[in-house]
Amino acid sequence: MTDVLAPTAATGNDAVQVDVAALGELLLGRWAQARRHARALAALPEMHKIEGLTHTEHRKRAFGQLGLLVENNGVHRAFPARLGGSDDHGGNVAGFEELVTADPSVQIKAGVQWGLFGSAVMHLGNEEHQDKWLPGIMSLAIPGCFAMTEVGHGSDVASIATTATYDPATEEFTIHTPFRAAWKEFIGNAAVDGLAAVVFAQLITKGVNHGVHAFYVELRDPATKEFLPGIGGLDDGVKGGLNGIDNGRLHFTQVRIPRTNLLNRYGDVAVDGSYSSPIASPGRRFFTMLGTLVQGRVSLDGAAVAASKVALKIAIQYATERRQFNGPSDTEEMVLLDYQRHQRRLLPRLATTYAASFAHEQLLKKFDGVFSGELDSDADREDLETLAAALKSLSTWHALDTLQECREACGGSGFMAENRFTSLRADLDVYATFEGDNTVLLQLVAKRLLADYAKEFRTMGFGVLARFAVNQAADLTLHKTGLRQVAQFVADTGSVQKSVLAVRGEDGQRALLTERVQAMVAEVGGALKEAGRLPKHQAAALFNSHQNELIEAATAHAELLQWEAFTEALATVEDAGTKKVLTWLRDLFGLGLIEKHLSWYLMNGRISMQRARTVGGYINRLLAKLRPHALDLVDAFGYGPEHLRATIASGIERERQDEAAEYFRILRASAHGPIDEKVLLHRAKAAAKKD
Repeated sequence: MTDVLAPTAATGNDAVQVDVAALGELLLGRWAQARRHARALAALPEMHKIEGLTHTEHRKRAFGQLGLLVENNGVHRAFPARLGGSDDHGGNVAGFEELVTADPSVQIKAGVQWGLFGSAVMHLGNEEHQDKWLPGIMSLAIPGCFAMTEVGHGSDVASIATTATYDPATEEFTIHTPFRAAWKEFIGNAAVDGLAAVVFAQLITKGVNHGVHAFYVELRDPATKEFLPGIGGLDDGVKGGLNGIDNGRLHFTQVRIPRTNLLNRYGDVAVDGSYSSPIASPGRRFFTMLGTLVQGRVSLDGAAVAASKVALKIAIQYATERRQFNGPSDTEEMVLLDYQRHQRRLLPRLATTYAASFAHEQLLKKFDGVFSGELDSDADREDLETLAAALKSLSTWHALDTLQECREACGGSGFMAENRFTSLRADLDVYATFEGDNTVLLQLVAKRLLADYAKEFRTMGFGVLARFAVNQAADLTLHKTGLRQVAQFVADTGSVQKSVLAVRGEDGQRALLTERVQAMVAEVGGALKEAGRLPKHQAAALFNSHQNELIEAATAHAELLQWEAFTEALATVEDAGTKKVLTWLRDLFGLGLIEKHLSWYLMNGRISMQRARTVGGYINRLLAKLRPHALDLVDAFGYGPEHLRATIASGIERERQDEAAEYFRILRASAHGPIDEKVLLHRAKAAAKKD
């Protein structure tokens, strides 16, 4: 830890150096080679988004770019080795998410084809299904769709209305959308390119609805590209972003498919119509099937982090070159990043991006462990789903916030399409609501936290529960009456230094962040403890009345996960200078969270007013310490000009500023230059004083 009284001026940090190469390797993570390969592909000019294309032109270009990915072995890592893949699930996602730097439309269109459509066949089907369809899916001979979402039920997949009814006389399922709200909506590849789809529908056989299952359905004639009989759709047209993807709506009118087109890993129908499943519980079966498709959320988390890195590299590069106003000097203007407010705008977001990056690496390892079979228990899958929901929510919101702030921090230049911010933000906007609306996902996280909280109490004896009740009463007395604040003030004895020491260190940050999560979960858990004994409508009303607190608790939990991931990554850093700078950055992230939620800590008696006052001041000291290392920290992201493709990050601003400075230097030295009116006034005042 650094000394709180250490100098904070840039000169005080001259001896501290960041090993940019080593830090870059740390950020690349376990699947560094897959990332490098994907970045090399993303660097190819033919992979780049061209601004100003019509949506039809953009769609054609994006589809052609998928072919380039196939040719360059960029998208097959997760598929079975026997079919030409490499069974590398973590490496597949690591490479896939890097494509966002080329064109988010390409990343998402590739995700539809191989991450959703192909993965559904692979993970929900049997080996026969894989052998039959995966080769065409992998080669792009079968462009496909993932038809889950319906107009009337967005995130509520369990309630979708499309049906698949089995007819034992013909050994066929009939796929049917009974009304307009059951149409499949926002389906990638549906408007133009898709020849087939994995369609999610309620499986009905022998008069029993066995819940949502997946079916392989052919959509179009490969020769004419026209819809097959009984299938129809609409083109979603121009969207707010991602216009390289041909999203559309699909509907089915009594479409018959073979019984064997049921992707039957988790539920099967025999010739006579009898249903069987290795998972007896319908609810558990449903969540297990959806859990196999979690990689969409995992990849969105990583892609959002990558987009944040690109935005910060552009904005911080520009902020170290762009000069504005000459307050401290008569002749030289200050660079933007030397202004404290500019540091406040960009460096905390840089700290959050590092935290999100380290957390994503942990998520990726968890994902690979589950899908490789190395760590594939029910508990592991549940942990993965919860972690993906938590991190995807925070990182996608953070990316949108970062892109907007970086855009504004670059002024009018940031609004120019050539500098990428507006385009990236438009394309990433939908990341917050697809593969699970962020607010709904955080509710899933909250329910898991409540379940874990309740589980602890089910295993407790009466004595433990009694002690807990006493401790809760003591906790209320301590926090709600201000005794804790008084104790903190006495411990600090009015010393700002001691107050800062209490919150700035790793232990202090962990205690405050952890305590907040525990307190919030305990409070909501206590309020909902009787819900299980109430009639369904009353329980739902009770739950709804605490929904906001639930989501706030889930958010606090996700923030803690990111802070812990950053802290664990710090322990692996060997270079002393890099470790010191990253520690400052981690502290900036942790204290930023405490400052963000300072009202909660004060209202709940978790921190004294004396300590609260020190947080903002110490954050400002950290900003000054980090300022000299800002470029190193974004250079470590490893994105070159071919990935940034932003004029203001190309060095042109430094050239302009140097040219202007040289012009005025020569002008000042010239006897023929105009005299500033202020100089004349100053001379006149001086002469008047002499008289």
